[in-house]
Parts: sequence; structure tokens; C-alpha cells
Amino acid sequence: MPVTETFRIPKKRSHVPAARQRLRKTLADWGIPAELADSVTLLANELVTNAVTHCRIPYAEIEVALTLDEPELVLQVSDPDRDRLPQPHDSTPDEEGGRGLALVAALADDWGCRQEPYAKCVWALFKSREGAHVPATL
Repeated sequence: MPVTETFRIPKKRSHVPAARQRLRKTLADWGIPAELADSVTLLANELVTNAVTHCRIPYAEIEVALTLDEPELVLQVSDPDRDRLPQPHDSTPDEEGGRGLALVAALADDWGCRQEPYAKCVWALFKSREGAHVPATL
């Protein structure tokens, strides 16, 4: 049976570390192997930072959802700026940013984005290779 952890943060860079910490704790509680947890946490940091940086809606909240449906783990990051879908591009060596989606594509088993009625969602799918488990207390 799938289990999901969902929360929201204000659209402020100062809240990105709190999102990262909350996801890291959830992954540990679910028994996700360290290597996979590191990849999920890194991509969560990228996707949440992108949402905070590029969402043009004032006072917006960013929603983060993590779902474990063995053997798959899905990370979803949503914001209310539904008409601005992320566009991967090739960054030059001199550019400081612009590599986040390339990193997502490299580390996730699959990824994409979708428009919803009031938001856009960027998601990344990971397949557990070591068989994570959900503690009986969930």
C-alpha cells in the first residue's frame, strides 16, 4: 500500500533547507537506502529551489510530496505558476545555474512535468533497487 508525505513551504529561499531536512527524515523513517536517499534529497533541493526561484505568483506556497509505492518512489514539487513549465537547456561552462534539470534527468529513472488546474507539478521517479520498507507504525 502506498504511503505519502506531503507538506508546503513558503516561496522563500530560506525555507529550502527545511524542505530538504523534512524529506531526509521521511526517507530515513521509510528505510530508504542511503544512496537513493542522497539522490532524492539532491533532486528535491534542485526542484524546490527552481520552484522558489521561478514561480511568479506573489506569496505562493510550494507543495512537496513524496510517495513510496514499492518498488517506486515519486518526488513531486508543485507551484501555482501553472503556465511556466520548466525548459531544460544546455548551460555554457561560464553559467552559474541552469543545470538542475540535467541533474534530474541523470539521477532519476524518469521525470517530467504536468499542468494541473491551478498549479504545475515537476516530478521525478526513482526505482528502489534494495527493497525499501515502510515501518509498521505508518
